Amino acid sequence: MLPTLELIILILVFFATSILGVVTGSNSLITVPVMFQFGIDPKVAVATNMFGLTFMNIGATIPFVKKGTIDYRKVGPLVLITLVSSSLGALLVGLITGDSLKLIVSLAMVAVALFVLLNRDKGVKKIDRLSRRSIVLTFVLTFLLGIYGGLYSGGYVTVLTAVFVAFFGMTFTEAVASTKFINVFSSLVASLIFMWQGLVDYKLGAILAAAMFIGAYIGAHTATKLNDVWLKRIFLSVVLILAVKTLFDYI
Repeated sequence: MLPTLELIILILVFFATSILGVVTGSNSLITVPVMFQFGIDPKVAVATNMFGLTFMNIGATIPFVKKGTIDYRKVGPLVLITLVSSSLGALLVGLITGDSLKLIVSLAMVAVALFVLLNRDKGVKKIDRLSRRSIVLTFVLTFLLGIYGGLYSGGYVTVLTAVFVAFFGMTFTEAVASTKFINVFSSLVASLIFMWQGLVDYKLGAILAAAMFIGAYIGAHTATKLNDVWLKRIFLSVVLILAVKTLFDYI
């Protein structure tokens, strides 16, 4: 177990990022590097963080379920796709270098920020009629992102939220709620594989999971009271900051 001061810092970081991460995602871009700084083995850090994310996503999903925001019929196929792809991603942990991950995530975050800036109505108005091309593209991107989500997760939900807004006709409220629901399954299946591989620090993971669950519940409860315009503003602001931070870390 970590020294008391370092443990307290980790708890505060995980709690704070879980509150804000409900809307923006990208918690792991902050939490995992902090774990690295405290000398935690990289694979153990990724696995333990994923374990905590499972509980964070459960906490974040509850308020949206109560409000009836999630369209289960629409999201169901995406859950099945994610279960398969996230399993593949978890099995690949350790095969991709940290530098390449930083570059990929940074570019993806910049693309997301540009998309939100250039498409003013996207995410504010719901689109009920979807072309077959949009549906297929959503499924393909969900599969590819699920692999990354099971592998590392940093920025996964952020980009997935943008995909649902861009191609699946969702508002930001619907996209935020749906990605949290889907990520319950993504992080759970990845965690089970990490547990099977003996990579999860259960003592640390249990403490961080509790902090993430509470933080995410608070964040989601607050998000259910905001309209899509405000969610879009928060999403864009944080994504821009994280994109710059991630690119700076890579450089």
